[in-house]
Amino acid sequence: MRAEFSREAEPDAIVGAATWTGSGVEIVATDPKVRRALGRVYRPTSVLVDDPSVRSSGRAGPGLLAPGTVRWFVACTGARSRAEKLAFRLVPNAAPRMGWDPAGAYRTFGQQVERAERLASLSDESRSTAPASPA
Repeated sequence: MRAEFSREAEPDAIVGAATWTGSGVEIVATDPKVRRALGRVYRPTSVLVDDPSVRSSGRAGPGLLAPGTVRWFVACTGARSRAEKLAFRLVPNAAPRMGWDPAGAYRTFGQQVERAERLASLSDESRSTAPASPA
């Protein structure tokens, strides 16, 4: 999963990006101020979300998402980027992957998305570290 950021006044000019790597967040920005702002967006702390799927049975109100999951990455992007005056768009990894089959739903849809993103980030890493073939 990748988040691309722009200034609110210029939504077409990308000023930085953050990629969820499966074990953390990789931030790319040429402007040091934007890089620091994205560092604050993705600081490794829990984020508060009002999502019923996070709550325990019989509970009401918002819940906490711990750092390290794709749900945390998406929640941080949505909750913290506004304070930094950054607009964003979420872009899925382009790596090929298998679709979700509801008949074989031993994982929830959210777990399947997180697994697919983790596998995609691992395949991206293996492609970038693979030795170049001789020409």
